[in-house]
Amino acid sequence: MVTEIAKKEISVKTLVNSGIRRKANVTPVFKKGKKEDPGNYKPGSLTSVPGKVMEQLILGVISKHVEEKKVIRSGQHGFTKGKLCLTNLIVFYDGMTGWVN
Repeated sequence: MVTEIAKKEISVKTLVNSGIRRKANVTPVFKKGKKEDPGNYKPGSLTSVPGKVMEQLILGVISKHVEEKKVIRSGQHGFTKGKLCLTNLIVFYDGMTGWVN
């Protein structure tokens, strides 16, 4: 995993050293209700494009490592692509009903 990150060192190093990862524009984002009420807004962080690119590079390397090394077991549903907590609940329910029958 470290070697994969090191291969991308030039682009990531440039982004990190430039301080881009620390900068974000915070803007109010309307939730619901009356627009005149300041309590109906939440802070929204608008990350820079280079920051998002760096985030995707790191995510790709970590995801590849986790998949290749089988870090997450097949029974894990909440953090794997194509599986949800709902599918985990269905599997659990099927198991419980099998014990009852």
